[in-house]
Amino acid sequence: MQQKKNINLGIINYLIALFFLINISTSSAQDLTSKQRNVLVEINILDKVSSKNTILKLNIGEEKKFQNLLIKVLKCENSKFDDDPEITAYIQVKDLNISDNEKVFIFNGWTFLSSPTLNPFDHPVYDLWLSSCKII
Repeated sequence: MQQKKNINLGIINYLIALFFLINISTSSAQDLTSKQRNVLVEINILDKVSSKNTILKLNIGEEKKFQNLLIKVLKCENSKFDDDPEITAYIQVKDLNISDNEKVFIFNGWTFLSSPTLNPFDHPVYDLWLSSCKII
Protein backbone atom coordinates (compact mmCIF):
# COMPACT_ATOMS: atom_id res chain seq x y z
CA MET A 1 0.00 0.00 0.00
CA GLN A 2 2.83 2.41 0.94
CA GLN A 3 4.67 1.59 -2.30
CA LYS A 4 1.59 2.43 -4.38
CA LYS A 5 1.32 5.87 -2.66
CA ASN A 6 4.99 6.55 -3.37
CA ILE A 7 4.54 5.63 -7.06
CA ASN A 8 1.49 7.90 -7.37
CA LEU A 9 3.34 10.73 -5.60
CA GLY A 10 6.33 10.23 -7.91
CA ILE A 11 4.12 10.39 -11.01
CA ILE A 12 2.46 13.58 -9.75
CA ASN A 13 5.87 15.18 -9.01
CA TYR A 14 7.11 14.15 -12.46
CA LEU A 15 4.09 15.73 -14.18
CA ILE A 16 4.48 18.97 -12.18
CA ALA A 17 8.18 19.17 -13.04
CA LEU A 18 7.41 18.45 -16.69
CA PHE A 19 4.77 21.21 -16.73
CA PHE A 20 7.22 23.78 -15.30
CA LEU A 21 9.97 22.70 -17.69
CA ILE A 22 7.68 23.09 -20.73
CA ASN A 23 6.43 26.46 -19.43
CA ILE A 24 9.99 27.78 -18.94
CA SER A 25 11.19 26.57 -22.36
CA THR A 26 8.26 28.14 -24.23
CA SER A 27 8.64 31.47 -22.41
CA SER A 28 12.36 31.61 -23.20
CA ALA A 29 11.63 30.75 -26.85
CA GLN A 30 9.08 33.57 -26.97
CA ASP A 31 11.65 35.97 -25.47
CA LEU A 32 14.19 34.91 -28.09
CA THR A 33 11.78 35.41 -30.98
CA SER A 34 10.72 38.82 -29.65
CA LYS A 35 14.39 39.82 -29.39
CA GLN A 36 14.99 38.64 -32.96
CA ARG A 37 12.04 40.70 -34.20
CA ASN A 38 13.50 43.84 -32.63
CA VAL A 39 16.79 43.63 -34.52
CA LEU A 40 17.49 46.22 -37.21
CA VAL A 41 19.90 45.06 -39.90
CA GLU A 42 21.65 47.55 -42.17
CA ILE A 43 22.88 46.34 -45.55
CA ASN A 44 24.89 48.42 -48.00
CA ILE A 45 24.04 47.95 -51.66
CA LEU A 46 26.30 49.28 -54.37
CA ASP A 47 24.92 49.73 -57.88
CA LYS A 48 28.00 48.99 -59.99
CA VAL A 49 26.57 50.70 -63.07
CA SER A 50 25.69 54.06 -61.52
CA SER A 51 28.17 53.84 -58.58
CA LYS A 52 25.39 54.72 -56.13
CA ASN A 53 25.55 53.32 -52.62
CA THR A 54 22.28 52.69 -50.76
CA ILE A 55 21.75 51.65 -47.15
CA LEU A 56 18.83 49.27 -46.76
CA LYS A 57 17.35 48.81 -43.27
CA LEU A 58 15.45 45.60 -42.53
CA ASN A 59 13.98 43.84 -39.53
CA ILE A 60 14.48 40.12 -39.06
CA GLY A 61 12.08 38.17 -41.30
CA GLU A 62 11.11 41.24 -43.34
CA GLU A 63 11.42 41.19 -47.14
CA LYS A 64 12.31 44.36 -48.98
CA LYS A 65 12.51 44.99 -52.67
CA PHE A 66 15.47 46.96 -53.98
CA GLN A 67 15.33 47.51 -57.77
CA ASN A 68 14.95 43.93 -59.05
CA LEU A 69 16.29 42.24 -55.89
CA LEU A 70 14.14 40.83 -53.09
CA ILE A 71 16.19 40.76 -49.86
CA LYS A 72 15.30 38.99 -46.64
CA VAL A 73 17.35 38.68 -43.44
CA LEU A 74 16.55 35.58 -41.40
CA LYS A 75 19.06 35.97 -38.58
CA CYS A 76 21.60 38.49 -37.33
CA GLU A 77 24.03 37.89 -34.49
CA ASN A 78 26.70 39.83 -32.65
CA SER A 79 29.34 37.62 -31.07
CA LYS A 80 29.51 38.22 -27.34
CA PHE A 81 32.80 36.61 -26.38
CA ASP A 82 35.37 38.50 -28.47
CA ASP A 83 37.17 41.73 -27.76
CA ASP A 84 36.52 42.59 -31.39
CA PRO A 85 32.94 41.37 -31.92
CA GLU A 86 31.99 39.76 -35.22
CA ILE A 87 28.62 40.55 -36.75
CA THR A 88 27.07 37.85 -38.92
CA ALA A 89 23.75 37.66 -40.74
CA TYR A 90 21.89 35.00 -42.68
CA ILE A 91 20.57 36.63 -45.84
CA GLN A 92 18.47 35.41 -48.76
CA VAL A 93 18.42 37.36 -52.04
CA LYS A 94 16.21 36.66 -55.05
CA ASP A 95 16.63 38.27 -58.46
CA LEU A 96 13.10 38.97 -59.67
CA ASN A 97 14.25 39.05 -63.32
CA ILE A 98 15.35 35.40 -63.23
CA SER A 99 12.46 33.01 -63.81
CA ASP A 100 14.54 29.82 -63.63
CA ASN A 101 12.89 27.46 -61.11
CA GLU A 102 16.15 25.67 -60.37
CA LYS A 103 17.82 28.78 -58.95
CA VAL A 104 15.44 30.35 -56.46
CA PHE A 105 18.04 32.43 -54.59
CA ILE A 106 21.06 34.15 -56.10
CA PHE A 107 22.44 34.34 -52.56
CA ASN A 108 21.40 32.21 -49.59
CA GLY A 109 23.85 32.09 -46.73
CA TRP A 110 25.80 33.74 -43.96
CA THR A 111 27.64 36.99 -44.50
CA PHE A 112 30.25 38.50 -42.18
CA LEU A 113 30.88 42.16 -41.47
CA SER A 114 34.66 41.85 -41.14
CA SER A 115 35.09 39.50 -44.13
CA PRO A 116 32.44 39.96 -46.83
CA THR A 117 34.61 37.99 -49.28
CA LEU A 118 34.38 34.85 -47.13
CA ASN A 119 30.95 34.07 -48.64
CA PRO A 120 30.62 36.68 -51.40
CA PHE A 121 27.44 37.99 -52.99
CA ASP A 122 28.01 37.59 -56.72
CA HIS A 123 25.79 39.68 -59.01
CA PRO A 124 26.68 41.49 -62.26
CA VAL A 125 24.95 44.76 -61.30
CA TYR A 126 24.83 44.92 -57.49
CA ASP A 127 27.26 44.41 -54.65
CA LEU A 128 25.85 43.75 -51.20
CA TRP A 129 27.51 43.66 -47.77
CA LEU A 130 26.48 43.73 -44.14
CA SER A 131 26.84 47.04 -42.31
CA SER A 132 25.38 46.57 -38.83
CA CYS A 133 23.04 44.60 -36.62
CA LYS A 134 21.38 46.64 -33.86
CA ILE A 135 18.83 45.71 -31.22
CA ILE A 136 16.12 48.37 -31.13
